[in-house]
Amino acid sequence: MKKAVVFLLLAAAAVSCKSTSATSTKLDNKSERGLSGDWTLTSVSYPGSEYIRVFSFGLADSKCFEGSSWHFVSNNNKGTMALTSGANCAAFDSPITWFVNKEGQFVLKVLNAGEKARKVRDGYVLSMTNQTPTSFQLVDRVDVAGKMTDVVYQFQKR
Repeated sequence: MKKAVVFLLLAAAAVSCKSTSATSTKLDNKSERGLSGDWTLTSVSYPGSEYIRVFSFGLADSKCFEGSSWHFVSNNNKGTMALTSGANCAAFDSPITWFVNKEGQFVLKVLNAGEKARKVRDGYVLSMTNQTPTSFQLVDRVDVAGKMTDVVYQFQKR
């Protein structure tokens, strides 16, 4: 009897410690539908820390993303992103997969051509804020010399 009680307590503890990862939560379909279409990333800012450099999404300096084109398809959570070449910035385009969860987190995976999203283990989780029919922001938190700093990506609908 004593073993059964201990087993039940351990089982209850294991169930209550369920992971709350960004990828294991429910989707916010309304927010996703609002992103459907073509967007331009108009600015990247670091409120309170204008003199830092951030390497965004493992691809390029964050300022290289200014003017980039993004296409979101909400019914299958796929899309594309394209950076234009400029001063010290190389051109880049790639398919992406993405979704918005109920906690307001935007989850993004950058894919190589022909690559399946399930094969890609690395992704990015950003907070989505200030969503309107014509604009929204993605906010990333980065560690700069031991201090957490926001990187704000401002999008405008084309």
